[in-house]
Amino acid sequence: MSDAIGAARPETGGVANPPVIILIEPQLGENIGKAARAMLNCGLVDLRLVRPRDGWPNERATANAAGADIVIDNAKVFESDEEAVADLNRLYITTARTRDAIKPVFTPKGLAPELRSVVAKGEKVGVMFGPERTGVRNEHIAMGDAVVTVPLNPGFTSLNLAQAVLLIGYEWWQAGVDVPDYQMLMNDTFPARKEDMERLFEHLEAELDASGFYRVAAKRPNMARNIRNIFNRSNLTHQEVQTLRGMIVAMRGGKYKPKD
Repeated sequence: MSDAIGAARPETGGVANPPVIILIEPQLGENIGKAARAMLNCGLVDLRLVRPRDGWPNERATANAAGADIVIDNAKVFESDEEAVADLNRLYITTARTRDAIKPVFTPKGLAPELRSVVAKGEKVGVMFGPERTGVRNEHIAMGDAVVTVPLNPGFTSLNLAQAVLLIGYEWWQAGVDVPDYQMLMNDTFPARKEDMERLFEHLEAELDASGFYRVAAKRPNMARNIRNIFNRSNLTHQEVQTLRGMIVAMRGGKYKPKD
């Protein structure tokens, strides 16, 4: 399938030209592979390597990519920083230290909508990561349109390469998907109806009455309300209500036969 603008690949979440990831002088194949794995987790497939220390291709990179072969197989190697970014319209530099440069500074979360907006205009963007031990240099920061800094514990901001790539990639991906922050998986059942709950309460309260649970008659209404609140907070499913009613019957030595 063509990589031209408008021909989106399925791995990229429908985006034709997701951000390019540029690794400057990566040292270990393992680190490159783990970074590639993090990339594909987030729909990023364009990896560029500048002067990888142990050469390329690298068997350790492939092994640690854990199936992210599309990233590893299509990775491009460059001898100069300038060549690696020559075709980009925008370049963002990741660093824990902004030095003395006067630059816009994004967090990964703030960068994500910026990247989405620029890519939507048809521009090609890249995010640069420096060597594992030293990070980017001043000349790299000077090349960029803005820098990206992850707000972490000020006393310890060190990240490994794959972690840094994943943080950027995760926010990029999340900015393009509509997934609720919370949802209840129901499988083959459905939320209990109020009718189901009322039958459960009547059943339970009848058995509690029969067992002598409500020893003080004056306290019964308040205790019954408290019991109902316990179950109403639980967001029970229809099947769970049927199971509870079966348990009540079983404790009385009978066999529950649901009517619906």
